[in-house]
Amino acid sequence: MSDQTGDELTFGIEEEFLVVDRNGRLSQADQVVSDAAETGDGDGELQHELIQAQAEIATDVCRTRDEALQRLRELRDDLASAARRQGRRLLPAASPPVPEEKLPVVTRSPRYERIAEQFGATARTSLTCGCHVHVAIPDKETGIQVLGRIRPWLPALLTVTANSAIADGYDTGYRSWRYQQWSRWPSAGPPPRFSSLDEYEAVVDAWLRSGAILDRGMVYWDVRLSEKQPTIEFRIADVAATPEEAVLLGVLARGLVATALADGNPPPYLANEVLRAQLWRASRDGVAGRCPHPRNGDLAPTKAVLADLIELTGSALDSAGDLEFAQEATARLCAEGGGADRQRRRFAERGRGEDVVDLLAGTP
Repeated sequence: MSDQTGDELTFGIEEEFLVVDRNGRLSQADQVVSDAAETGDGDGELQHELIQAQAEIATDVCRTRDEALQRLRELRDDLASAARRQGRRLLPAASPPVPEEKLPVVTRSPRYERIAEQFGATARTSLTCGCHVHVAIPDKETGIQVLGRIRPWLPALLTVTANSAIADGYDTGYRSWRYQQWSRWPSAGPPPRFSSLDEYEAVVDAWLRSGAILDRGMVYWDVRLSEKQPTIEFRIADVAATPEEAVLLGVLARGLVATALADGNPPPYLANEVLRAQLWRASRDGVAGRCPHPRNGDLAPTKAVLADLIELTGSALDSAGDLEFAQEATARLCAEGGGADRQRRRFAERGRGEDVVDLLAGTP
């Protein structure tokens, strides 16, 4: 995900999914992942996750929006087809809509088992699925400046794919309940405004020494420096209900990074306590409500905040050929509602989480 051609930044998208049975309850994903890896045609990676009922896809390096969309569709189709062959379903939901009688089973691997032992119920009940976007950067020192400049826009990005309103059989009152659940990890949430790479590394080192993380892969900030590629990794979002919404998140994230790279001003000051409150509001309201505006912290209609985000990043979006897509996709999202709003409308009909599963995964 780190290659770069011409003036455009490359990017890649990772998505986590639940694998469920015909009734919408959690089912093992290992055979589904293996089957899809053997028979699938999509370019990218298929992986296991912390919980046995989770599966992950990752595109390879993408240079255009169309590339990313095609690869996400192919990889999703590969997993969904493999699930159907085994009488299961692939569920693009950030939290399970149907309640479970037992705790989820942790995937058998030394690392995941160590995490489960160290973090107890935080690990065993953190059944959430996210969407991660990697955007290429020149180096980590530059990445620290980029992190500082994009922090204020994290609440707006959170609203784009909010897709976890219904969880455990009830309406949570949040568009992104996943964000509230994920925030229980000691290393989760928004990153501070760092003055240098040394300061960033000092925090990570302190976490390691305290046992708050077991390795650097557990740096769970909403946006971070990737450990494996020279990229900025956005971890703020729910898994999107559709590939198109995931790609919208991707192009907005890339536009933000490109705009931040071209900005010669110091990163703005924004206290983490304030940013946490703003993220709480964004996780509650999603695209259908109001979101704190990065310019002044006041609540504004989310559609107005997203319009200002597109205006801010307009030059970068236009250069990448993404401006018209971003404008149209955002307008449609705000007019029709996102994944969480569709979940809520379906759930309101009969009050059944199973109906939400059918909406997102298709009728078995």
